[in-house]
Amino acid sequence: MVSKREDYISWDEYFMGIALMSALRSKDPSTQVGACISDSEHKVVSIGYNGMPMGCDDDICPWGVGEGLESKYLYVCHAELNAILNTRDGSALRGCHLYVSLFPCNECAKAIIQSGIKEVVFLSDKYADQVSFKASKRLFDMAGVTYRQYTGRLPHIEYPSK
Repeated sequence: MVSKREDYISWDEYFMGIALMSALRSKDPSTQVGACISDSEHKVVSIGYNGMPMGCDDDICPWGVGEGLESKYLYVCHAELNAILNTRDGSALRGCHLYVSLFPCNECAKAIIQSGIKEVVFLSDKYADQVSFKASKRLFDMAGVTYRQYTGRLPHIEYPSK
């Protein structure tokens, strides 16, 4: 009798892989972020990446980190928010898990909490010292949203030998 493969990826690796693949859709020249929302049955509920809002020409909108109206930060929708908004049924997010390549800012943290997502799994926390990211953690702690850093293998495509 043939046994099943033992080197398959975990659910965390699978969903973080989808988040990282989604990040590749971002047109941001400096930061590409992807997000994947899964439910308790290990089904993908939604995905998103950072980019300009629908209907806004990303060839016209600024992509720099400049000041005032020339700063991308005034225009870009974050991956987490896009994943939340991309769901067909907002109530489907209650109790879900969010996999994201970069720890959420405070604005995304509020949307995550309001949507009912119960856990955030993040790859990078490179802005941990910034006040908005400290606020995110405070918000998550108050609302009972758990968060943890991804510790699995970084996803890559490897076909099993036959």
